[in-house]
Amino acid sequence: MPDGASRMARDSPYDAGLGKNAANYAPLSPLSLLARTAHIYPGRVAVIHGGWRLTWREVYGRCRKLASALARAGVGRGDTVAAMLPNVPAMYELHFGVAMAGAVLNTLNTRLDAEAIAFMLDHARARVLVTDREFSATIESALGIAKVKPLVIDVDDPEISGGKFIGGTTYEQFIAAGDPEFAWRIPDDEWDAISLNYTSGTTGNPKGVVYHHRGAYLNALSNIVSWGMPPHPVYLWTLPMFHCNGWCFTWTVAAAAGTNVCLRKVDAKRIFDLIREHRVTHYCGAPIVHSLLINAPQEWKAGIRHKVSCLVAAAAPPAAIIEGMEKMGFDITHVYGLTETYGPAAVCARHEEWDRLPLEKRVEMNGRQGVWYHAQECMTVLDPATMAPVPWDGETMGEVMFRGNLTMKGYLANETATREAFAGGWFHTGDLGVMQSDGYVKIKDRAKDVIISGGENISSLEVEDVLYRHPAVMAAAVVAQPDARWGEVPCAFVELKEGAQATESEIVEYCRGRLAHFKAPRRVVIGALPKTSTGKIQKFILRERVKSASAIDR
Repeated sequence: MPDGASRMARDSPYDAGLGKNAANYAPLSPLSLLARTAHIYPGRVAVIHGGWRLTWREVYGRCRKLASALARAGVGRGDTVAAMLPNVPAMYELHFGVAMAGAVLNTLNTRLDAEAIAFMLDHARARVLVTDREFSATIESALGIAKVKPLVIDVDDPEISGGKFIGGTTYEQFIAAGDPEFAWRIPDDEWDAISLNYTSGTTGNPKGVVYHHRGAYLNALSNIVSWGMPPHPVYLWTLPMFHCNGWCFTWTVAAAAGTNVCLRKVDAKRIFDLIREHRVTHYCGAPIVHSLLINAPQEWKAGIRHKVSCLVAAAAPPAAIIEGMEKMGFDITHVYGLTETYGPAAVCARHEEWDRLPLEKRVEMNGRQGVWYHAQECMTVLDPATMAPVPWDGETMGEVMFRGNLTMKGYLANETATREAFAGGWFHTGDLGVMQSDGYVKIKDRAKDVIISGGENISSLEVEDVLYRHPAVMAAAVVAQPDARWGEVPCAFVELKEGAQATESEIVEYCRGRLAHFKAPRRVVIGALPKTSTGKIQKFILRERVKSASAIDR
């Protein structure tokens, strides 16, 4: 800032005696959203799990009891409470009760192995671990490896009969000793950590992404505004609550005084049944979740006549998914983000005039990453070497970058990685994209997924988009295969729809008819694809398969 401007700011009469005080300032925290809804709508149903119903008054009281019990156990500011849970009421309550005690919630990916869980427990120095019987074998092994010895609390969910208790108390027993009038308080500093979410760790140990109260609060509200969510939504938990704290919808549903419909695992028939039974209005998910619904038997979908709104998030959801959901009658919105941006921090904000476009063009417009969320400061595409903006020509590629309140605090105990991620005053996503003429961002690929064949760049996402349009294909992924002549060529892995048939040569010819021939896959492997618990295809596993096969061929 120039000296003159600096003096002007210091000498402003609006600063004299007009400082922050309790009457005009309060730190932002999603805890206040729960307290408000419990005050205004105490009798409204907050949580549905099977035959169990909890009102907002009851949820608020149970969260305060949890906070009280944690405080009595010596858990306080800066301590970590880990959770290995599916989408059950206890998991929802932990998103408030842990923070009420001043502690940090670390939700663990339920599909990780014991070694990964042990690393996270040690790295976060977990004081408490709340776990479900379904994962008792993994947790028991992890605790045998981990150096920390947390207090283990078991969740006894009537929907699960397997597994065993491995702690000394159950969740219900633990909170029963707590005070429903526990005098919790919002931290004085809204920058205090509220949660810890680990990245996938596909190229080494996972990194611990730290969220603060301010960001969690702002993204909870941004989800409402950016999606156009009305009051009292009925939200189905198709998305794991452990994933970016359910994209912050754990706190969003409280802000909107909605109803949380719990779902232990994704099952297409169960989803349609719950949508019908509870008149579900909103849900979120990766492309694979929507693909399951699109390809489900027609009789499962019968009887759903009300509006259902859904969010899809991925680096680039296949056009076939957007088109399929639209044909099914569900209102789909494309969002984009990463663990480091509290889940979605960008939305493909729609324009009314798009509705008049032909379906194919409408799908193209809605399939972009779009623009930044209301509470985010900016998303753009920059040259990562010079940090200069790329032209808005839809052709010049750069790296997609974010800055603002919906960007993580940093990586826990990893200053080097934090500095690298924030180099130049922007968060570097690692996604390659272009700026289109209307200022919307379109991702072309992950930097590590671009295939360079004979000096030409091939977007794996472009090839996958064509594969998804094949009538027999349920899921697809394209990776680089080493080639003696071209350096790299595309190799496709496809998972077929149930009962469908297709050959490798048929799929190659299908792609050659819709792509420049050098972009078409040279090889197609048909079979089940490895996926994360959130439905993302694990390309790093496929890359290893290709490398191994290439080594054998040589």
